[in-house]
Amino acid sequence: MRTVEWTPAGVRVIDQRVLPGTETYHTYATYEEVAEAIRTMVVRGAPAIGVAAAFGIALGVQASVAAGEDLPAAFERICQTLAATRPTAVNLFWAIERMRRRFEHLRAEKTPEAQIAEALLAEAQAIHAEDIATCRQIGRHGAELIPDGATVLTHCNAGALATAGYGTALGVIRTAVEQGKRITVYADETRPFLQGARLTTWELMQDGIPVTLICDNMAGHFMKLGRIDCVVVGADRIAANGDTANKIGTYMVAVLAQRHRIPFYVAAPVSTLDLTLETGDGIPIEDRAAQEVTHIASVPVAPAGVAVANPAFDVTPHDLITGIITERGVAYPPFTVSLRRLAAGT
Repeated sequence: MRTVEWTPAGVRVIDQRVLPGTETYHTYATYEEVAEAIRTMVVRGAPAIGVAAAFGIALGVQASVAAGEDLPAAFERICQTLAATRPTAVNLFWAIERMRRRFEHLRAEKTPEAQIAEALLAEAQAIHAEDIATCRQIGRHGAELIPDGATVLTHCNAGALATAGYGTALGVIRTAVEQGKRITVYADETRPFLQGARLTTWELMQDGIPVTLICDNMAGHFMKLGRIDCVVVGADRIAANGDTANKIGTYMVAVLAQRHRIPFYVAAPVSTLDLTLETGDGIPIEDRAAQEVTHIASVPVAPAGVAVANPAFDVTPHDLITGIITERGVAYPPFTVSLRRLAAGT
């Protein structure tokens, strides 16, 4: 599945707002359009956001060079515009900083501007290709933890749609199935944006993987009945101690999993680690529009004018997490030690 990709006409993305009813693709020719697509969740999922931002920077630099603008000033404007779109997903800032380092290196070498534009596009394309390879590695490490015949609960969408094309949490499930394991999935609907209901179920059905959709408030019921063997979710930012920000409702699932002695795994690339934060208390939590809660598919389901709280993420404390699956292996408690080792590649 091509969630986001570069084309001669611009950055092409699948519109995740209208799935599963309509499979629509948009092509964006400017970095401002890419930024708006990230902001409005046309493209979503931390790794996919990072890839889209890298392509957006490449687009912006191409246009700046063609227009004869002051390139350093334009580059900074492009980066700031993209950085302002989604505050929680650290992959966004990781991708921007990687592109910035490449830009500064090229400038230091006095590379001609046209070649800088070409090199930044190549860097963005490398980020895209690396994300797919990374997800497959996450899948290989994570599949070892999933027993044959297991039923896996997942929350939100951490699949191909949330990445460049394979998935983190769903990558673990996909790999287990490719290895011949008989896996079934329970997918939380994930209110208010319904990523589980709309996206996760759609992906799994396309792959022929058995999936059962449940409401968010049904997870504890099925755990109590013994229907769930493990939980695998994605992440948008992971602090140095293992505290993990993911889609709102993940914390509730983790608490329920601990109560029922069910393993709770987080699957994410090393680029999702934010070791500058000692704990999850420092993770910025995005607040989104009230209409996402008061409406479903543009149909109002609440009284007009009602007060609404709509945090897009919550933070799951590290002591509720069994292990964090990355492309470099699985981190186990104490995460303050294991995550730094993985980040360092040791």
